[in-house]
Amino acid sequence: MSPSYPRRFLPQLEGLRGVAATGVLLTHVGFQTGLSQHSVLGAIVARFDYFVAIFFALSAFLLWRGFRLDGYYLRRAARILPAYWVVVLVVLALVPAAFGTSPLESLSTLTFTQIYFPDFLAGGLTHLWSLCVEVAFYVALPGIFLLVRRLRSRRARVGVFVLLGGLGLVWAGMPWPEPGVNFQIFPPSYLPWFVVGLIAAEFEGEILLPNWTRVVAWPVALIVCWVAGQEWFGPLGLEHPGPAAFVRRVVGGTVFAAVLLLPYALGRTQGVLASRPAVRVGTWSYSVFLWHLPVLTFVIPLSGVHLFSGELGDFVGVAALTIVVSIAVAAASYEWIEAPARAWVNDRGRRRR
Repeated sequence: MSPSYPRRFLPQLEGLRGVAATGVLLTHVGFQTGLSQHSVLGAIVARFDYFVAIFFALSAFLLWRGFRLDGYYLRRAARILPAYWVVVLVVLALVPAAFGTSPLESLSTLTFTQIYFPDFLAGGLTHLWSLCVEVAFYVALPGIFLLVRRLRSRRARVGVFVLLGGLGLVWAGMPWPEPGVNFQIFPPSYLPWFVVGLIAAEFEGEILLPNWTRVVAWPVALIVCWVAGQEWFGPLGLEHPGPAAFVRRVVGGTVFAAVLLLPYALGRTQGVLASRPAVRVGTWSYSVFLWHLPVLTFVIPLSGVHLFSGELGDFVGVAALTIVVSIAVAAASYEWIEAPARAWVNDRGRRRR
């Protein structure tokens, strides 16, 4: 018997969110274990950071398909802040890599502003740069809504979104000064990734993609990662790409997001990602994302693996252990932090009505 879900809920997207969290985890494990980028697997895993594009596109799609201004910021705050603040405070207190974090750096991390200062990404929390970008999108989305709500034509709205994506590529291609603040990770650079979700939401109910598109999507997405993982495409790891290489990186992420999101957002509710286990992992995915890097900082030394060892076995072992521990911590975080916060907001909304 198939699981029963509310009409507006698309379980396959929850499952896709779980895959995205796992993909980001794997790219960090691959980097820290030194998985060779000269192998096919290494090149692909190195660009699993493109799963961040899936997070951005998913957020844009899900928010835009039924956008409501009333209570919007409260709902977003309840979704993001409690679990985020807990992981930041725990890491700052317990993870050695974060012990040297200054009070100002800590405050910036708690307020999603760390990307706007040079060298403010705290140890064990460097992955949270993407949440700074996502929160900026949350803040801006009502403005986008007010901008396009009078446009009756879908073509006009899509045109505005394409323009926003184009402006994002212009920002990404600017020759920003270095060293100092990394303008490449400022929110405008990633507008194309959000635009994928906004445009998909405009066509929900108008386009129904066949099931075979899901089958084709995964090998195509892996090919995109492999191409983007080649040296000629742009530097990997911690090296900042030049303007042209960074534009290629953003375009690659845009293609990756479109290839994977569209078959699930504009297709039927079925398949592996709509199964109960996949949906459950997707439900925990936000906390998996939050906790996986702090977990990884303990897994590597406790497992006896040397950083950048380059051994495939080290990658597999560390990845498996990090996934198991991260999911366990995420399940607890969801039950004790995320779910109560969201229940409080929902209860407050019912009482107001």
